[in-house]
Amino acid sequence: MKTIFITGASAGLGKATAKLFQSKGWRVIATMRTPEKETELNQLENVTLLPLDVTNIGQINTTVRAAISLGNIDVVFNNAGYGLIGSLESYTEEQIRSQFETNFFGVIWVTKAFIPYFKERKSGLFITTTSLCGLTTYPLCSIYNATKWALEGWSESMSYDLARFNIGIKTVAPGGIKSNYMNVMKVTEDKAYDTLMQRMTEGFTDGTLMEFSEPAVIAEVVYTAATDEKDQVLYPAGKYAVRIYGKRLKEGPEAYRKGVTKYLNLESPYSSSNLKIK
Repeated sequence: MKTIFITGASAGLGKATAKLFQSKGWRVIATMRTPEKETELNQLENVTLLPLDVTNIGQINTTVRAAISLGNIDVVFNNAGYGLIGSLESYTEEQIRSQFETNFFGVIWVTKAFIPYFKERKSGLFITTTSLCGLTTYPLCSIYNATKWALEGWSESMSYDLARFNIGIKTVAPGGIKSNYMNVMKVTEDKAYDTLMQRMTEGFTDGTLMEFSEPAVIAEVVYTAATDEKDQVLYPAGKYAVRIYGKRLKEGPEAYRKGVTKYLNLESPYSSSNLKIK
């Protein structure tokens, strides 16, 4: 029986992935900040709950040791994360650092804790939830985008380092996910950006800028990445992510960016009417 270790398994994609792998005959180690509050996964056979706050390095090391003591682990799914929306100048230093501590450094520390184990086994696979926002960009998401782009670049670079040890690394990049993820997105307010925020919200609502998939749909992509044995790092997840990433590749990043700018009714500072050399 193969085993997957999942972070951020209390809701949304993490929980959907835990349920899917369990249904496929895998043993699941589902981690979350407060496992004592979980009422669904703890009822499933071959599912073990462990406490994990990915911003706490000490707890990461303790939980990884506890997980390894339970038996062989084949896949580590780095899924814990949240979103931060707003203008850069409206964020506090604490908010910016917290976003990176969870979304980026949490993945780094969990991965680092498991690498010696996978090297000893000469086998293993890391999968990380990134985002369409790690492949393209949206307004008022600069720090969130930065964490996801960082994960994509880091994962590709790590693929070279880990290959010699027969260890794989992959990313699953969904568009929006229908879950309580949106409820934990932290939004900072800045009246100067109200019009842009409204336009972006409209684009998310009507599907122009983002379409949302059910968590179970994205979990299927995680399962594919875990089992297809392909030498492939990136897995855009959900029809919208596949379509939009394909569009960006076809048009090129500058043309795609200008298309989003046009949709949002934003005028370039380099247009003839705005550009003034002083």
